[in-house]
Amino acid sequence: MTNRILFVCLGNICRSPTAEGVFRAIAPEITCESAGTGGWHVGEPPYPPMQKAAKARGYDLSSLRARQFQAQDFESFDQIIVMDDNNLQAVEHQRPNGNTTPVYRLTDYLSDPEWDHVPDPYYTREFDLTLTIIERALEKLHSTLP
Repeated sequence: MTNRILFVCLGNICRSPTAEGVFRAIAPEITCESAGTGGWHVGEPPYPPMQKAAKARGYDLSSLRARQFQAQDFESFDQIIVMDDNNLQAVEHQRPNGNTTPVYRLTDYLSDPEWDHVPDPYYTREFDLTLTIIERALEKLHSTLP
């Protein structure tokens, strides 16, 4: 049974903390956290415009703080879910030899081929679109869990 999920994006200030906050609301029975492949924002709260968009939909991200993904996360989590192929490559690069923890893209849970990754609103400024993709994918993810 998957009971510890780690969401991963680039800086851990937009997409992955949003996924963490949304999934905590959807599936409070599941333990989840978030991390970034880069360390630029370690200790910082989620990006203010992302927090504002999430708050408008009822998600409070204010208590979350960025941290960097580490190889030991493969041992600490039952499943790692990344936001795009670059995150996937960065995470897999740190996989310890012999580790079998599954790593998926969040959009793997969607049937819509238009969304093959979760766009980074830090660059696109499309906070609502990012939230919509995350919400839809997390609903599907939740439905697959025991």
